[in-house]
Amino acid sequence: MLIASSFLFAFLLACLGLYTLYKVRLIHLQLSELRELWPQGPLYLFRQLEALHSLYVDLALEKSLPGTRGWAGSPDFLMELANHARAHVPARVVECGSGTSTLVLARCMQLNGAGKVYSLEHDAHFAEQTREQLRRHGLSDWAEVLHAPLQQHALGGAVWSWYASGVLPAELRFDMLVIDGPPMATGELARYPAGPLLFHRLDGGASVFMDDAGRPDEQAILHRWKNEFPAFEQSSRYCEKGCAVLRQGSH
Repeated sequence: MLIASSFLFAFLLACLGLYTLYKVRLIHLQLSELRELWPQGPLYLFRQLEALHSLYVDLALEKSLPGTRGWAGSPDFLMELANHARAHVPARVVECGSGTSTLVLARCMQLNGAGKVYSLEHDAHFAEQTREQLRRHGLSDWAEVLHAPLQQHALGGAVWSWYASGVLPAELRFDMLVIDGPPMATGELARYPAGPLLFHRLDGGASVFMDDAGRPDEQAILHRWKNEFPAFEQSSRYCEKGCAVLRQGSH
């Protein structure tokens, strides 16, 4: 009995030692990652806080915006949209993917005293959440969230998942396009169809903003668009997740 107890104690002690070594190793790896990120981490965080503060001040927002982390547009990207909308006063804005950016753009239309945002959203629940936020901010007259479930579209010999056709007003042309959807999880090169399905409806001198432009999929999409739509000049803005800007003709 004593031998069995001693063996069990030694076994438990060995297990405890191995677990402790595992945790120490895990902490060491996490600290190594933090050391690698530390030179840039505070700078990026400060940049986002600075941009978020600028949004509240420049747009005179009286109520809080939804979160700007995760899938939502980062504050620096939202600032790019707001700066363009305030400076160029677009009459009609189409947005792929609704959310915080919808509120920011709608507020810009309100401050401009003209313009309207049409936001395509494939998720009915999220579309209603965005509508509720618009009501909360008193911006419902300046933006319309259109529920557009993803459907199959045949483009260039391939089938792509994209927002339902016929949801946007048939004769609608627009001078600002924001591409922040569909989510990457819906398929490879998920945002590519925006080019062949929407670019021809842009007015001359229009601008296109694409979020998440630093990702490999978005880089591949931009490369395809460059070949297929040579009339659009491409440039980039320094944003947390990457921001590509396409302009058609002189602006």
